[in-house]
Amino acid sequence: MNIAPTPPVPTPSDDSMLDHVVWHALTGRQAALAVGEGDARRFAPDVGPFGAVSPPGNGSPEQLAELLRIGSPVVLVVAEEERPFDGLVPFKRAPVDQMVLADPSAMASVPDIGTLTMGTADVPDILELVRATQPGPFGLRTLELGRYIGVRLDGRLVALSGERMKVPGFTEVSAVCVDPSCRGRGFAASLMKAVSQGILDRGETPFLHVFIDNVTAIALYERLGFRLRRRFSVNFFETQPASGSVR
Repeated sequence: MNIAPTPPVPTPSDDSMLDHVVWHALTGRQAALAVGEGDARRFAPDVGPFGAVSPPGNGSPEQLAELLRIGSPVVLVVAEEERPFDGLVPFKRAPVDQMVLADPSAMASVPDIGTLTMGTADVPDILELVRATQPGPFGLRTLELGRYIGVRLDGRLVALSGERMKVPGFTEVSAVCVDPSCRGRGFAASLMKAVSQGILDRGETPFLHVFIDNVTAIALYERLGFRLRRRFSVNFFETQPASGSVR
């Protein structure tokens, strides 16, 4: 697969859905994987922990309690200044950068590698790799969000990447991970190139989220043509088993 050098692809003029990407995914292209009602929804727990409230609202403690009743934890991606659910304190809050592919030609020199499309039979190996590398949440049905591809060496899954959130005109590149024993061999870049090319072939723009302290990943993404769009905050909420309250 060769991405021919081309001028930078302009970000679609209507990228406002990326400001509330989880909500628009849950109520749009991926609504079949959503649970909840009204102004507060989330992905089914075995798909992923991400939830959202209808923009521009921040939601109520009662709505959060209902989403947690469906499954704990619940993860919200919001603007840095927002304090969702009436200021309830998440057990973890961390800044993330949202990056959009601005220059696909930057991937032209990345080598192609043989990849396998992941299916349900691969889930146990995926979960083992995810536990070892911690790229982000991954559940038994996460594969239903989009196309995931991997690299196997001697039958062992050693690298993974795929598609997660989808809104009109955009698809998220996610779960980029490589087994520690195989790092430094270019697998992450080659997988991101393959995933991004599949998104571009549909006439969409790839984007991603990365914790701001992951400087190694950010450097790779910039080298591959991704550019910062906006900074967000990721909020992790869970139910305390002892009292049933939210923290």
